[in-house]
Amino acid sequence: MKRQLEYFTIDEAVGGNQEWFRNVVMYMGGCAAATACDCCIYFARQGEEHLYPYDIQNLTKEDYIQFGMKMKPYIRPRVGGVKKLSMFIEGFSQYLADRGEKCLAMRGFDGSESAEKAAAVIKMQIDRGLPVPYLMLRHQNPEYKDFVWHWFLCYGYEETEHSFRIDVATYGESAALDLADLWNTGCEEKGGLILFERRDQKE
Repeated sequence: MKRQLEYFTIDEAVGGNQEWFRNVVMYMGGCAAATACDCCIYFARQGEEHLYPYDIQNLTKEDYIQFGMKMKPYIRPRVGGVKKLSMFIEGFSQYLADRGEKCLAMRGFDGSESAEKAAAVIKMQIDRGLPVPYLMLRHQNPEYKDFVWHWFLCYGYEETEHSFRIDVATYGESAALDLADLWNTGCEEKGGLILFERRDQKE
């Protein structure tokens, strides 16, 4: 089974790209803010236009750069990075509140949980039409060097009898990654996932 959210492009880039930011701090460490921006654009395209302060029908690189600077005070780059799920939740929750969003909440899913549980919650979120911000801190496999100490966004999955792969967007590009391999980092410092929750979807 394969499911993928109706994601967006900007100038042929898949989602936004923190490397567009002209501010040096955001260019180097703005991945969490960029991930929040991408979430806002996705939700705005689903009807919650108040989350994106520009023209949602005409996404441009310049507007995305300016949007990143609006998000920066909420999820600011800092020494050591936005390395805890709670930092993202606290900052993004404040942005949502300031934009008058009352129905969207979020909680953390810690990287110490099993890959099987991670696959289950990602599948649940995507099936509900919700993107999944993903934080990975360290990984022993050098193939994932571009994802180390980094926030990115999961917007789809493909489940087969023997594997569970996720579609992720970062740096304006997409990639399909084996979740078990990605999740089991072999390192003590773990990241995790942000799980969005609409109040009318709470069980």
